[in-house]
Amino acid sequence: MKSLRFMLSVVLMSLSTVAFARSDAQESFDKLKTLAGTWEGTFEGKPLQVSLRVTSMGNALMHEMKDDGPEDPITMFNVDGDPLLLTHYRDAGNRPRMVGKVSPDGKTIEFDFLDVSGSTQYGHMQHVVFNFIDSDHHTEKWEFAMADGKTEGGLLDLRRSKVALCRGHVE
Repeated sequence: MKSLRFMLSVVLMSLSTVAFARSDAQESFDKLKTLAGTWEGTFEGKPLQVSLRVTSMGNALMHEMKDDGPEDPITMFNVDGDPLLLTHYRDAGNRPRMVGKVSPDGKTIEFDFLDVSGSTQYGHMQHVVFNFIDSDHHTEKWEFAMADGKTEGGLLDLRRSKVALCRGHVE
């Protein structure tokens, strides 16, 4: 009987350890949430602002890019079971989803294409890489797949700003 109680204790402790262990997806998501705030940088030589906001009681992260053009792409990040997911909304009229994986050193989170909802007539976003340099500096590399199979994109070099971005306006 003592051995049964001992085994039950060991099993319960093991299960509680597994239950409280954080997945790589959750660790990556928590790392992304440290980017919450307003960022300034450039894309193709033009100024750009990026706002990241933790929302939905900490269960989602919203990423919004704003420049002087008409686009206002929104990207949502969340953990869905085990995978860290990215869903991107932009003027191409579709919603590609990507799965994120953190690098062994924890300094890079890379998102690879999973699937897309909506038309791909004009192409879709297919690959994104976040590189954490320090708490006030990170880069984002975005890659768009054109309808003809060619790719385009670029690097955003972003630094934390004291200026707030609210509904697309700098205050």
